[in-house]
Amino acid sequence: MSFTIAPGITWVGKKDWELKKFHGEEYSTHRGSSYNSYLVRDEKTVLIDTVWAPFAEEFVNGLAKEIDLDTIDFIVASHAESDHSGAMPLLMKALPGKPVYCTANAVKSLKGHYHQDWNFQVVKTGDRLSLGDKELIFVEAPMLHWPDSMFCYLTGEQILFSNDAFGHHLASEHMFNDLVDRAELYQECIKYYANILTPFSKQVASKIQEFVGLDLPVKMICQSHGLIWRDDPLQIVNQYVAWANDYQENQITIIYDTMWDSTRKMAETIGEGLRVHDQNVTVKLFNVARRDHNDIITEVFKSKAILVGSPTINRGILAPVAAILEEIKGLGFKGKKAAAFGSYGWSGESVKLISARLAEAGFALVDEGLRTQWHPDSQALESCSHFGTLFAEQCPFPAPPTT
Repeated sequence: MSFTIAPGITWVGKKDWELKKFHGEEYSTHRGSSYNSYLVRDEKTVLIDTVWAPFAEEFVNGLAKEIDLDTIDFIVASHAESDHSGAMPLLMKALPGKPVYCTANAVKSLKGHYHQDWNFQVVKTGDRLSLGDKELIFVEAPMLHWPDSMFCYLTGEQILFSNDAFGHHLASEHMFNDLVDRAELYQECIKYYANILTPFSKQVASKIQEFVGLDLPVKMICQSHGLIWRDDPLQIVNQYVAWANDYQENQITIIYDTMWDSTRKMAETIGEGLRVHDQNVTVKLFNVARRDHNDIITEVFKSKAILVGSPTINRGILAPVAAILEEIKGLGFKGKKAAAFGSYGWSGESVKLISARLAEAGFALVDEGLRTQWHPDSQALESCSHFGTLFAEQCPFPAPPTT
């Protein structure tokens, strides 16, 4: 399948309607995804990225129907991760000796993946590749989201090929952002940012500022996953600027697991207490053992504060809570507050353990936490409600400016 997106520019990628997990089993893709590859034809022809290895044969065969492979002059490898480079071993068998333009770090990554010494042409920010009437301008983008990542910009058509930046996992019969449900699109965008790019927010902000300084007008953003940004393409760039700035909304997210419903009742009652202080705060509760971790982390990203609860088991905490705390730690959230809660029978270590992990993950603890022994009675539930109200008081959200 191919699709013309602009004069001389053809999408030759793969839509993966069946994809449910990505990065192994780490990232959920409820709406599938796409692996976007682009063919740019001028006096010279360049292929920008390929597709994931399971679709390599389909990709190369489809590409051969679109164009005589011998007429491809250059390959651009924006990023060596196998969802973008997976078809390169098969493709390069058909294109021996053709130059592969990439960053120095990408050479290391591609050799590490495929153990091939292709005709690598190392580029850095500002380098140009003439295609005839148009040029590709290369822009290194380390840690968006690998050290080898880069953008390339096509003059004339004013298209930014941004690889993983500004992407999302969404399979659609349409190709452009203005043809799909905006709420659905943005939900996948914020999930992508929260779960993949949060640790690199400083680099995101810096790279956007650097690219703006190049003074290159952008009519379209063609990234490597999801819909192409054709309508107001800079909307997603502006959104990234906001997300990279320790983003939060007036939301508190409660994450918990429970054995015999005691911790669940605590969570629900704490949530009610939060709204006693602020009727406008958004409160979301998630049983982490029964809900998707990536969806929960997206809500953590949006939140000004979180509460995490678990009963005590074998002097520890339940495994689903421990797992998501490990994921949260790795993402390096900034500027968020937290506290712990949990029920126990005889030893009661869970609250202290959760608090320590939250502090280690960079959250500001606003309370030593709340423990309830056995099944909470009316007095214990009253304490939970009060705990929630006090927590909300300590997590104010800036009021919008008056006009």
